[in-house]
Amino acid sequence: MTASRRLVTLTGADALTFLQGLVSNDVRQLDKPGIVYAALLTPQGKYLADFFVVNTGKSLLLDLPEGLADTTLRRLSMYRLRADVQMAPAALAVTRGTGAPPEGALPDPRHPALGWRHYGAPLPEADVDWDAIRVEHMIPETGIELIPDETFILEAGFEALNGVDFRKGCYVGQEVTARMKHKTELRKGLTRLRIEGAAPVGTPILMEDGREAGTLYTQSGGRALAHMRFERMEAPLTAGEARLRSE
Repeated sequence: MTASRRLVTLTGADALTFLQGLVSNDVRQLDKPGIVYAALLTPQGKYLADFFVVNTGKSLLLDLPEGLADTTLRRLSMYRLRADVQMAPAALAVTRGTGAPPEGALPDPRHPALGWRHYGAPLPEADVDWDAIRVEHMIPETGIELIPDETFILEAGFEALNGVDFRKGCYVGQEVTARMKHKTELRKGLTRLRIEGAAPVGTPILMEDGREAGTLYTQSGGRALAHMRFERMEAPLTAGEARLRSE
């Protein structure tokens, strides 16, 4: 069973409409079995949590990171008001893997390399180097590259990860997100660098003159994910004892 996730069942006539007005992606397609990746944002457009919304064919689920589950559910409850929506723990497990999917599994909507997710009784899991996959395809992880009240989802690559819909209409944080998409050019964001050596996640990346260029995150196979100022990527870069360069 995949660790550090919490599954919550959503019931009630307003469940999809309720989510539609809050999250970054269009969940109306889940009137049939499927899976959508989405984020909950602050009114200022900053990331609070990312999760999957799933229609298994039997129930509507939220698949949440355990570390953010309590705060996310409290935030959703705050917005519920008079909507006919109930949330309750789901007596299911989520298993993920790559290769041939088991019956009933759904493809991870972020990227084909992330394989599938299965909701039901726990299944055996193969040993998969998820960090290597994430670095290869620049996929941020909750609590590492995705930081509550700090990250902007477009800087974290949510458009490429099928995590945001620009045609769905209003949701919390939509105005800032749309403005970043249509009226500005991103000057910083998640990228991949070559790395020699290693340094702890969160280590500042410095230019030769000591100015900060970004922050180092997940590392695997001589490459690293980093949040960078794009105009400072060509200079000689260091993070602690590690040396970095553009690919």
